[in-house]
Amino acid sequence: MQRREFITGLLALPLAGCLARNDQIVVGSKNFTEQLILGEILAQSIEHLARSHVERRFYLAGTYICQQALLAHRIDLYVEYTGTALGAILKQQPSADHAQVLHQVSDEYSRRFDLQVMPPLGFNNSFAIIMRGEDARRMRITTLSGLAQFASQLRLGVGYEFLERRDGFAGLANTYGLRFLEPPRVMDLGLLYRAIQAKRVDVIAGANTDGLIAALDLVVLDDDRHYFPPYDAVPIVSRAALAAHPEIGEALSRLSGRINEQQMRRMNYAADVQKQDVSAIAREFLAQRSG
Repeated sequence: MQRREFITGLLALPLAGCLARNDQIVVGSKNFTEQLILGEILAQSIEHLARSHVERRFYLAGTYICQQALLAHRIDLYVEYTGTALGAILKQQPSADHAQVLHQVSDEYSRRFDLQVMPPLGFNNSFAIIMRGEDARRMRITTLSGLAQFASQLRLGVGYEFLERRDGFAGLANTYGLRFLEPPRVMDLGLLYRAIQAKRVDVIAGANTDGLIAALDLVVLDDDRHYFPPYDAVPIVSRAALAAHPEIGEALSRLSGRINEQQMRRMNYAADVQKQDVSAIAREFLAQRSG
């Protein structure tokens, strides 16, 4: 999902593409914590079966950069989110139906790009509208419809991208009739949780698997009108790489449906808050799964 995507990798990618490719499998990722963890899980799973080193090309900015890296054969696979693929790459209208979105993305990626969308990993990293737990309990707010009654008293914090996306702020505000105390405060995504903790804002647009949600006693409000499309995490793989390295398909099949939202939150928390090493987090998850 995550939708936390930047352009900082635009200049770096062509240089990476100039590196000579051998027969080594290359896993990519976007440039935020969850993606690094998922990239490591994929890489370590493949290494276990292939019994050879898998190259990591992480921090590739956002969806567009990863997509171009796949098409240029600079990477062989990475994890994408179905709603992001549908809107950002395919430019299609969002849908709340998980199966329909997955089917549409799979068909279009195969037809247009000769890329294989693998079965979902098991969690949905949707946008999440988040409040402090103490406020939500005091106001008895559990849904976005309920938030609308109090929005005029509250301040909203969002990342830059959330204001511009088709599935972002404007549509959300129209769907639920949200009118906040002031225009949304736009800030770097890394500052959103600091801002809500310090009470500089009262509501933020985060992500469903953010590790700080439980750590800071925050509450995700239910999207009761199903505004946000599903963002099921799915590995996307070059068909050429699948043909050349059957162990990729086997490893990804073993991971299908094996990561739930609570597990992803815990892993994100371990990296972001406890400052654990990402490769160690992935290794522990895989050891527990096989144990």
